[in-house]
Amino acid sequence: MSERCAITPILPAILLAAIIFLICGDCIIYKVSFPTVSIDEKDNSNSTIAPIAQVHIEPTLVGEPLQSSPNNRDDNDSETFDSLVVPSNISGKKARIDWFRKHLPDFRILQSNNLTQKFHDRFLEFLSQKCETQFFMTWVSPARSFRGRELMAVESVFKSHPRGCLTILSRTLDSERGCQILKPLLDHGFKIQAITPDLPSLFKNTPVEAWFDELKRGKKDPGQIPLAQNLSNLMRLAVLYKYGGVYIDTDFIVLKSFMGLKNSIGAQSIDPVSKNWRILNNAVLVFDKNHPLLEKFMEDFASNFDGSRWGYNGPFLVSRVMSKVTGATARPGFNVTVLPPAAFYPVDWTKIGELFKSPENRAAASWAKAKQAQINKEAYGIHLWNKQSKNHITQKGSVIERLFSDHCIICSYT
Repeated sequence: MSERCAITPILPAILLAAIIFLICGDCIIYKVSFPTVSIDEKDNSNSTIAPIAQVHIEPTLVGEPLQSSPNNRDDNDSETFDSLVVPSNISGKKARIDWFRKHLPDFRILQSNNLTQKFHDRFLEFLSQKCETQFFMTWVSPARSFRGRELMAVESVFKSHPRGCLTILSRTLDSERGCQILKPLLDHGFKIQAITPDLPSLFKNTPVEAWFDELKRGKKDPGQIPLAQNLSNLMRLAVLYKYGGVYIDTDFIVLKSFMGLKNSIGAQSIDPVSKNWRILNNAVLVFDKNHPLLEKFMEDFASNFDGSRWGYNGPFLVSRVMSKVTGATARPGFNVTVLPPAAFYPVDWTKIGELFKSPENRAAASWAKAKQAQINKEAYGIHLWNKQSKNHITQKGSVIERLFSDHCIICSYT
């Protein structure tokens, strides 16, 4: 156990705990063992989803947070943690850069502390565990904003992958508060760790190293979207490039095992006539370490970064790069599968709200049951589009309530 979650050692308490464990150990182990998780590996390993395109152009003990210090104690109870943006009355690239340079010390995501300095060792120690699948998330908001829906996303990972590992790259969750939030899953024996990323180390020897160095020195235009959100887009690419695995957003509910997926990205929408994808999304990414497409994604990020256009450094980035590598001028060396919307985005963001509503009559209840069955059969997971659905309450009997109930572990998402 690590220091932040541990109680201050007191000899009598330790001796008493040891005695209790020797007497009741079997009972304790029984109550937190994996029978609380149901998994049908045969069902989860199969999928009815056919890819839109297959492009063939030739981690035992969980490392917990370190002892808190004034530099890393929770999130300072700030609801604006790393959400600083250039004021709307400041226009023009030069004016934004001047403002950004002046306020650099306020961007904590760019600052070093005792935890960032230990990032590499802590990360490698966690990844040294035997993990069936390595999942990653990022969280750049205050720890107290990590609530039921986000915990549901985390639980769903382990419901389908009880022997998997989950690393959450986050300053705020790598804290006393964050430890308490994740403690129920830790108590169940799941391998999960929130870890403060060291961005210079993460981006070193990647195509974005020079870009990030200039950003840290205040020489880049941060744009008008919170910088942390754009850096989240970049962190997911870099961590997969360096370590490989599965990245998912914190508003993505895993419904079945990802074990059969390899070097895959999902289409958000397709052309109804040609059936070719129109736009991809980066809320779910499955890639091997050092995959060349991730390198291309980061090259585009560094060359074309625009911090003022929503989605430009995320879904639109992966879409425009994929268009290039699969087009007439594509170069050899890529091997990636584009999955249809049913895989990760079975419900469009414009319609997601309907899934939170309680059925008003028998016909609506039948539709909800059928929709749930369809999603469970066809999808690896469902993106909840939090930007659009965050204010929706999960009503009793709704499709979302049914899915949550089937794929939760602690089941305290309401």
